[in-house]
Amino acid sequence: MINIGIDVGGTNLKAGVVDSEGRILHTKKIPLGPWQDGDYFMNQLCTLAEEAVKEAGFDKSEVSSVGMGFPGAVNDETGVLTYITNIPVSGYPLREKFQQRWNVPVHLGNDANCAALGEYYAGAGRGSRSLVVVTLGTGVGGGIVLDGKILAGSNGTGGEVGHIVIVPNGDQCNCGRKGCWERYASATALKRMTVEAMNAHPESLMWELTGGDASKAEGYTPFDAARQGDAAGAEVCRTYIDYVALGAANLVNIFQPEVLAFGGGVSAQEDLMEPLAKRIAEEDFARNAGVASVKVTRCSLGNDAGIIGAALLGK
Repeated sequence: MINIGIDVGGTNLKAGVVDSEGRILHTKKIPLGPWQDGDYFMNQLCTLAEEAVKEAGFDKSEVSSVGMGFPGAVNDETGVLTYITNIPVSGYPLREKFQQRWNVPVHLGNDANCAALGEYYAGAGRGSRSLVVVTLGTGVGGGIVLDGKILAGSNGTGGEVGHIVIVPNGDQCNCGRKGCWERYASATALKRMTVEAMNAHPESLMWELTGGDASKAEGYTPFDAARQGDAAGAEVCRTYIDYVALGAANLVNIFQPEVLAFGGGVSAQEDLMEPLAKRIAEEDFARNAGVASVKVTRCSLGNDAGIIGAALLGK
């Protein structure tokens, strides 16, 4: 038997045919067409899943379940889309409508939670009982899996780790709070810190690396500069790692997962993980009490994590 996982993005819908071990057998992607209504959206999802199954050489009768990951809040108990970013489908009974066309078990999840579930079953958390995933991208996202179950909260919005406050009365966050972790630990924050350091240090190698244009600074810029001995770049890296570690240690001390895995573009920096793991260990209550604690590592599935996790929601 196979499962279908669908990753709902802002511009594309991507489906994967996934086996019981979390291996992707086939994928298919289509654009999220011009918006019409909830039924049109549902039909897009259903058609995509059906075509992916057919192209993979399977029959619909071999599908155990269809899982979908959305950028927003969903209710898997009722099968209703609560709030989806950039898609006006609030309150739409997706499961009921989908099953009127294809009577197969349907599961709904938040996209970050699906990515965490994918890593739990088939990636960095394989073989563990508990996993926390943190993604360092435009914002800071996350997912928490305990004993094989996603911690989604009572309303489907659990796991928003980027909005824990690490700096009281700090920078204003888009969520309305001040001092949120994502204001200091996201790739966006790293770029901002890099530009600030460049303006404060005109002698920094980071100017050369960006061609003299601070607007071209990227998350890797201070890491590249630090590897070449640039003091300003090294200081940006230390400050950024401290911010990431502070929020991550809070998660470790609350959940004490077996594995803490980092994803997102910044996590690929080769000089990030070792000092980050060291700083987290320094703040880890259990480790300092002499108890074996969390393994800090990178996520391993990349963009496939969301599809795999969505496909395995029923598991």
